[in-house]
Amino acid sequence: MIGRFSCRYLSGESNQHRYLASLCTILGSVQLLIFANHWTVLIAAWAVAGMALHRLLCFYADRPFAALAAHKKRIADRLADALLICAAILAWNQVGSGSFSVMWAHIEINGTSSSLELSAVLLVIAVMVRTALLPLHGWLIQVMEAPTPVSALLHAGVINLGGYVLIQFAPLLEHAQIARAVLLIFGLATACIAGLVMLTRVTVKVNLAWSTLAQMGFMLVECALGLYTLAAAHLIGHSLYKAHAFLTASTAVVRTKHSLMAPRFAPSLASVVLAPALALSMILLLEAALGKSPWPWWWSPVLALAWAPLMWTGIGAGVRDAAVSLARGLVLTLVLTAAAVAIHATPLGLRDSPQQDLGAIALFFLSALYLVTSLVLLRPQMMNSLRRWSYAGFYLDEAYTRLAMRLWSGRWANASHVPAQVP
Repeated sequence: MIGRFSCRYLSGESNQHRYLASLCTILGSVQLLIFANHWTVLIAAWAVAGMALHRLLCFYADRPFAALAAHKKRIADRLADALLICAAILAWNQVGSGSFSVMWAHIEINGTSSSLELSAVLLVIAVMVRTALLPLHGWLIQVMEAPTPVSALLHAGVINLGGYVLIQFAPLLEHAQIARAVLLIFGLATACIAGLVMLTRVTVKVNLAWSTLAQMGFMLVECALGLYTLAAAHLIGHSLYKAHAFLTASTAVVRTKHSLMAPRFAPSLASVVLAPALALSMILLLEAALGKSPWPWWWSPVLALAWAPLMWTGIGAGVRDAAVSLARGLVLTLVLTAAAVAIHATPLGLRDSPQQDLGAIALFFLSALYLVTSLVLLRPQMMNSLRRWSYAGFYLDEAYTRLAMRLWSGRWANASHVPAQVP
């Protein structure tokens, strides 16, 4: 779909042949990574995909900020490559082979050792770096100067590889508690902070980029909790949604014009308080109809928090409008929960290993995120200070940007004085 869109979008561009070559290289590398059963193939395929994507991010070579963002990504990729190589060496020495099948059989028979657990930690950190988790997230937000098909390819495809790799390494993560804890901490922090920043962004593509960051954090939380089936469903759903969102971003002008003509939405206090309880009731009702819950007890409240905004009604809404909005939200909650149950029952060949203690921690922090988000929407005048910090991304990218410019000072100084070509 992105390839077909690109043919029309980039028609007449002088560098269209370079775009096509890089696109084919990325697609081939991703296919190779998906079928990889060896550390060497996995690392090489992921590195080639990153290098081809770098060429696309610098599609317009006269834009210095695009070059800086691509350079920040290159630094992160090389760090991830080094971490993956170290993880591979540790696992290879312990197992005696670089084959994943051999490693899974070794873990099944002998369990894990300190070397394999350290390998899992290094793998997790490498995935977090590649998926732009905090605090190395800045490049993902700042590559918006690339053509829209490139943004769609990045956010709907390449960035999701981290989730796939974690799902593939589920047999190793199942026995690596430290690696799971690292995933949970950074995934929750990324999801919470990115979710707050999203509320302050009005630029369409930047808002979608922060949305991707939040989704990546939440997807890694699912992997940390051992819910690999839901993580796989989340990965596929996010890919389809984000490709559609970026490729239809040009219609944002029309949508914005209509939204400005409509009254500004703000949820009522009653709906914010009652929505999670109503959503949880519908989820438990469906689970009772099925006779058993397909997931751990703490996941039902998490889903309820996720579906709750569907039942928010606006301040001052009439009784009829509120009733219609509530009914629509209840139906959508049932449909989405039924879809999650159906996907969970699909034989994907994945074995979940839920973590009860980590699940309770995740539920606590996601409840806090729901509370803070509700306060920002209900009482914006009370949260002005938080909104200013949120709009600035809590200044978490500043140190990494300074480091990247210091490592690239000469080239950045030259690139920043290149005059932009006026069409």
